[in-house]
Amino acid sequence: MMPHINSVHLQIRALLASAVTLGTSLFLIACNSDSNNTADIVFKNGYVYTVDTKDTVAQSVAVRDGKIVSVGTNDSVDDLIDKHTEVIDLAGKMLMPGFIDAHLHALAGGRAQLQCNLAYAPLSQAELRDTIQSCLDASASKEPDGWLEVVNWDRYSTAAKDGDPTKALLDALETQRPIVITASDFHSVLANSRALAIAGITAETADPAGGAFAHDENGELTGIAEDNAGFQIKSFIPADSDADQVQQASSALETLRNQGVTTFMDAAAGEAQGKAFKTLREQGKLTARTFLAIGTSTEEVTADPAKAMAAAAQVAKRLDEGEPSPTPGINSRMIKIFLDGVINAPADTGAMLTPYYTNTGTDSLAHWEPGTNHGSLYYPAEILKPLTLAAADLNMDLHIHATGERSVREMLNAIAYEREQRPKLDFRPSIAHDESVTIADYARFAPLDVTATMSFQWGVRAPYSIGDTENHLGPDRFSRMEPSGSLANAGARVAYGSDWPIDPHDIFLALKAGVTRSGDNTNPNSAAFLSAEYEGKLNAEPALTRAQSLRAITMNSAYQLRMEDKIGSIEPGKYADLIVLEKNFMTEPEEELARNKVLLTMVGGKIVMANDELAKYQAAR
Repeated sequence: MMPHINSVHLQIRALLASAVTLGTSLFLIACNSDSNNTADIVFKNGYVYTVDTKDTVAQSVAVRDGKIVSVGTNDSVDDLIDKHTEVIDLAGKMLMPGFIDAHLHALAGGRAQLQCNLAYAPLSQAELRDTIQSCLDASASKEPDGWLEVVNWDRYSTAAKDGDPTKALLDALETQRPIVITASDFHSVLANSRALAIAGITAETADPAGGAFAHDENGELTGIAEDNAGFQIKSFIPADSDADQVQQASSALETLRNQGVTTFMDAAAGEAQGKAFKTLREQGKLTARTFLAIGTSTEEVTADPAKAMAAAAQVAKRLDEGEPSPTPGINSRMIKIFLDGVINAPADTGAMLTPYYTNTGTDSLAHWEPGTNHGSLYYPAEILKPLTLAAADLNMDLHIHATGERSVREMLNAIAYEREQRPKLDFRPSIAHDESVTIADYARFAPLDVTATMSFQWGVRAPYSIGDTENHLGPDRFSRMEPSGSLANAGARVAYGSDWPIDPHDIFLALKAGVTRSGDNTNPNSAAFLSAEYEGKLNAEPALTRAQSLRAITMNSAYQLRMEDKIGSIEPGKYADLIVLEKNFMTEPEEELARNKVLLTMVGGKIVMANDELAKYQAAR
């Protein structure tokens, strides 16, 4: 429950009065406000990082009716203060625009926090078995027919430790229940024999479009299902109730506001997300601006691209609440498509221009050379081009999952086709992930006005990026893996999307990775915390600057959502979506950039989170 606003302000003032003012030179913005009215809230004595066109630093911000009315010096806000104005002394703390997470799965993230959760731990098969058995024992009342869903499985670590598990591991557990384990990347599922039987999956079952059931050397099912094959199995799990989904949405919002996220886009959303977040908005509990990218069916898109786009646009129209306001609401004018799988081993389903490498030697004396697997491209050009044109004609933006260099190229080609056919349309496509991009395509993003929405935390050494993945990609592709810096240097607009719950939601760890291309060995959410082999830089790819990384998670993400005139920077007239940081991201040593936290989150002029540590400062007064 959020504390009463006046109580929060007392805590904030107590905290910030105890802080040490940073000796930072300030480049000041002239006061721009309506002098006939006073402010509701004024922040003073801060390091106000505005993310305006010049990345100006100011001292003060004044807020009235949920909007920013003044940005400037301490003296410039004095005329806006009367006895009703809440004045917060930042005492040198960094104030910046709220984080905008431009690609995550909020309902799935909230849901994962309420399931049997493996918490991304690097488990061996034995540890995996024991943890799942503990979950079964803790929910014995659901025997024999209640499904057990297990989430946040680090498949790459398990495979690296002692091989990919099969259904045999799950079949040996002391239970009769159907079990599905979802890998943390959401692209792989491991099911036991009971779950496969309920779903009607046999060794003869055909692979669905955009997915595959794995078989062993004898042609028998292993229990591993990739992409849409996994969704096919999980479709037999009884649907969550409306109340369940509201609880999941509420859990997600708590995580997001604690991380300073004031706006997010739920990628591959639908009616369920719209209903759950609308319920919270009606209850006055929606604490972040909610954008929904409507998910699509691979089968429906393949059958009739224009019809599938029209159906998704109708869903978006039903869920969209119209013109935004300072009070957070729900908007939807984007369609999500999946173009391939993942570039990580052992899946190797991201679409590549040249084959993945395979070991033609032995385990003890490996010899890696190109094989025959190019990954999976879900739509050829003859579908992608009319699909893209249909979305643009419907006044809908496209958000495309593309991890491999072939899928990225094919999507850029389709967007180029749309630009040629509809040169005057205001169409804002964004390609999510972009983990492997050919050098020749770096410079195509900017002239095509395509946003590259990337997850910076993936650009580090980790079980999913080195080892088998490095070997399967081959030296050239590995040297270019996660090219956020190269894309930015080529003029591309790089936005940030956490893709939560693929990883723990840890914004500062991600921003640190963007700036250093490395993890943090003091952070439990970082692979570098687990082993020295994951320390150091991923590869020689250029990093982002601090300014680029903060612009990615603010203004560039706002542009993707068509909100750049309302949020993403601290400027008069924009919504007061603001966060206060414990440490100054622009001045902390590089290795400590992940060791930060959000002290206060404000959305539309309302404080939605004040860090629990504030209580001790209040008590010390």
